Amino acid sequence: MIDLKINKPYIALLISITSVSTAAILIKTVSFHEQFPLSVAFYRLLFTTILVFPFVIFRKKIRQEILKLSKESIIIMLFIGLILAAHFAFWISSLGRTSVASSVILVTAHPLLVGPVSHYFLKEKLSKANTIGILISVIGVIILVYGNNSISMGALDTLEGNILAILGGIAAGLYILGGRKIRKSVSVWSYAFVVYAIATIVLFFLCIISNSPINGITIKDYSLIFIMAIFAGILGHTLYNWSLEFVRASIASVVLLGEPIGSSILAYVLPWISQTPSNYTIIGGAIILTGIYLTAKNNKIKIT
Repeated sequence: MIDLKINKPYIALLISITSVSTAAILIKTVSFHEQFPLSVAFYRLLFTTILVFPFVIFRKKIRQEILKLSKESIIIMLFIGLILAAHFAFWISSLGRTSVASSVILVTAHPLLVGPVSHYFLKEKLSKANTIGILISVIGVIILVYGNNSISMGALDTLEGNILAILGGIAAGLYILGGRKIRKSVSVWSYAFVVYAIATIVLFFLCIISNSPINGITIKDYSLIFIMAIFAGILGHTLYNWSLEFVRASIASVVLLGEPIGSSILAYVLPWISQTPSNYTIIGGAIILTGIYLTAKNNKIKIT
């Protein structure tokens, strides 16, 4: 008989991978994503927060937990919310300046940060294979970024877009590490509501400062972002946050390697996007994904 208790983290991660793979495609389908990426980021987090809100309102235990959060936990979650806002701001901005494949590959390269930091601060030791994987991934990043930068003007990939994706990946790594720490003491719904709400507020003020629109958006675009909030937000990020209680940070980070593969395939086959990755993206991306796989090799899911 299958031990469902042990397999729950695997099932949750599988669902989250499938769900987040749709995010880049839905963002590219939103009509104003290139002009106002911060608006997309704001509504993505706002709708996700709204979807989480009923779990807070109708569950007394969660309300009490939020009200009793320690000062230290609140400070940590404030930091995580700021980081999450930065992640979406950088990543969604990158999608208007580089290909889906390059953007999603680079933004999911966060194990390059998560692995070493987990090694030194969370005592999750890296093997020789893990270290070699990180070095290989760095080589892949260099090939992808600088190779695409040498292509003539007008290409899908730009240096600015790739750098934004890398910054989004760094923020994602910090987000994972912060979640790994706080999820040991805070339930998933309390954590998700507080962090998403903080990120939403931060993005709201960024929209105001940058004159990005927060009204006058079409029903179609609202619907696309709402669907994104359901799949990538609730079924993606929230399930992912739940799994952080049971898995090592480096493993949880590497499992999301399915996202760039799924997103790249969708971007290639969907006619309204129809993006063919450059040779540098394919070669560099393959090297990055291979290196990230090695970063997690021989690590085990840890049930607590």
